[in-house]
Amino acid sequence: MEINTEKYLVVVNLHAGSKKCERDWPEIKELLVKAGFEMHIVFTERQNHALQMTLDLIEKKGFRKIIVVGGDGTLNEIINSVFKQKRYRTMEIQIGLITVGTGNDWGRMYEIPETYKEQVKIIKNGRFILQDIGVVKYRHASEEDNRYFANIAGMGYDALVAKKTNLMKQKGKGGAIVYLLNLLSGLFQYKNVQLDIEADGKHVFSGKVFTMSIGICKYNGAGMMQLPFAVPDDGLFDVTVIRKTTKLRVIKNIKNLYDGSFISMPEVETFTGKKFTIRSTPADKLFLETDGESLGHSPLDFEVIPRAAKMIVRKRYAISD
Repeated sequence: MEINTEKYLVVVNLHAGSKKCERDWPEIKELLVKAGFEMHIVFTERQNHALQMTLDLIEKKGFRKIIVVGGDGTLNEIINSVFKQKRYRTMEIQIGLITVGTGNDWGRMYEIPETYKEQVKIIKNGRFILQDIGVVKYRHASEEDNRYFANIAGMGYDALVAKKTNLMKQKGKGGAIVYLLNLLSGLFQYKNVQLDIEADGKHVFSGKVFTMSIGICKYNGAGMMQLPFAVPDDGLFDVTVIRKTTKLRVIKNIKNLYDGSFISMPEVETFTGKKFTIRSTPADKLFLETDGESLGHSPLDFEVIPRAAKMIVRKRYAISD
């Protein structure tokens, strides 16, 4: 097996940000070259291509430094490749992200600057946090599968909006406005789901749920602060459950999703824990998305993996130089 411990594997998703990445890639590449990165550049061609390609390159070529050029979905695939590979411990592989996606919610957590020049500088500095990672076991049709995630998993209404948004992305339409439009239009399609939730083996909730988020970081949906108290390296999931509510209540409180103040509403409950078990009635009624990627359905089992991913961040969030 080859060893590429110093060369950077650069994984580029030209479709990210409704093909914004395709337009901006020449500028990004020039900045990376000027910064002196020794690089092996690859381009994704389809969904989950980044996952399999990166997994193979880590195991066969020995890459331990990865730069992701894309959005939260591309980062999610890279996280899954790192946690599925068998060559290194996960925290021995460093991951930096140049945000060119639709939502860029992982970058928002760490206040990653918008300019590519500043983002390249952050990656060059190499300061990092050992971030928690979530893993969820779910069903897809009759088969069981699992997925790792670095940001937030959404269920119920959140998963419906993600699915509608992903379908529009495939047609070349994306951005925060598209997400907001789907957030409103989905109200007329969605039906609340009966859930039972266990946290660390204890029953904590039973009732009809409008939407639910569980995760490591604070933001999803292009800037909505669904988990306002989340700490990305405390070894705990943060969970927000919004019980059955009216369409009018949702519309009136959309603005409060962006600053986290919605959690003061009486129909909202929050939890923390290391493991969550979520069952719906009927059993396959609750749908799931992780980091904006639409997956399968309930029953669901979540577990946090503490301080398991080496993520390049700004100095103020880093634990080490």
